[in-house]
Amino acid sequence: MNVISNVLYWISTGLLVPVIVLLIYFFIRSIILIGGFYGQYMTERKTASMLDSKIKDLNPSEIIPFLESLPAKAGELVIRTLREILSAKENHARQDMLVSEYELAADKNLATSRILTKMGPILGLMGTLIPMGPALVGLATGDIASMAYNMQVAFATTVVGLVVSAIGFLTQQAKERWIAHNLMILDFVVESLKEIRK
Repeated sequence: MNVISNVLYWISTGLLVPVIVLLIYFFIRSIILIGGFYGQYMTERKTASMLDSKIKDLNPSEIIPFLESLPAKAGELVIRTLREILSAKENHARQDMLVSEYELAADKNLATSRILTKMGPILGLMGTLIPMGPALVGLATGDIASMAYNMQVAFATTVVGLVVSAIGFLTQQAKERWIAHNLMILDFVVESLKEIRK
């Protein structure tokens, strides 16, 4: 039994460095995500205000002129998708495929936020529990300095993991709202084009 316990202890202790390295990597990734998120927020806000102001009172007969008035070289995914839907206005199956492609691309954009949301607490908890073993050993042997160091590592990894998760969660919530709003517009346009063809 002692052999098994020692093997488990060595494995868990050996995982501490990879866990800390991953936490640092995810923390840097979350800082980069905040920078990119701000730019995306400004773009989405501008696009949403432009689309909402034009689409609110449209009837089906005005959809095609509305789509033609969209900027041809827009970088926003929803604008590009709307332009592609216009070019496929006679092909309902193609329009549905374009909406599905938008959903896939938007889901891919959510991937980083989702990973941070889930991996932050997992790595933070691992980084908390792994040093607790050596800390308890230090307490038992009277090595207070070793215990204090291990407790410091345990608390630091918890805090970093929670910060990473919080950034991931907040950005994920905002992006999901943007995606839902854009999908509503895409569905409205596709359904309006269907009505024109009837």
